[in-house]
Amino acid sequence: MSGIIGRKLGMTSIFDSNGKYVACTVIEAGPCVVTQVKTKEKDGYDALQLAFDDKKEKNTPAAMMGHFKKANTTPKRKLVEFKFDEQKNLGDIIKVDIFQEGEYVDVSGISKGKGFQGVVKRHGFSGVGHGNKSHGQHDRERAPGSLGGSSDPSRVLKGMRMGGRMGGEKKKIQNLEVLKILPEKNVILVKGSVPGAKGSYVIIEK
Repeated sequence: MSGIIGRKLGMTSIFDSNGKYVACTVIEAGPCVVTQVKTKEKDGYDALQLAFDDKKEKNTPAAMMGHFKKANTTPKRKLVEFKFDEQKNLGDIIKVDIFQEGEYVDVSGISKGKGFQGVVKRHGFSGVGHGNKSHGQHDRERAPGSLGGSSDPSRVLKGMRMGGRMGGEKKKIQNLEVLKILPEKNVILVKGSVPGAKGSYVIIEK
């Protein structure tokens, strides 16, 4: 397995090899620097730490400055560990060309935060206003309705579908086809949508 850190640039659509019009997400993927090589002997497991997106030195703690200097690179904003099949060294550059057009990848990111939402938006409840809406139901159309028993169990059971915070969670979309790679621009186009807003970080794994 291997992967890369990227930034979601937005969505577009292109024609695939069969002439079909396909919606896709544009991701700036890398270049990423190997800032740490973890081994079983020293750390208990094998992994590579990759860093992406330059950051100002004045906004970087001294300890992290030393960490980046070991890899002979500038400070970075995003650090993520990956398991790579092939051996890499400290300071190596990982680019978007580790992927090939036509292969499938998993993309994970933080979904868009939607704040506090009611049951209709959050869980797809239908509301109660399906019939005649002229009989005093205007303030109850999107209400959740009864919660169930009162004397027993006298509490809200875990998992009860109610209003609450929606979005802002880590999500992974699996098996997205790589439609196009633009290595000179460090850009990859994957079929369909991926989690997160424009400009947010995403992790692409083989």
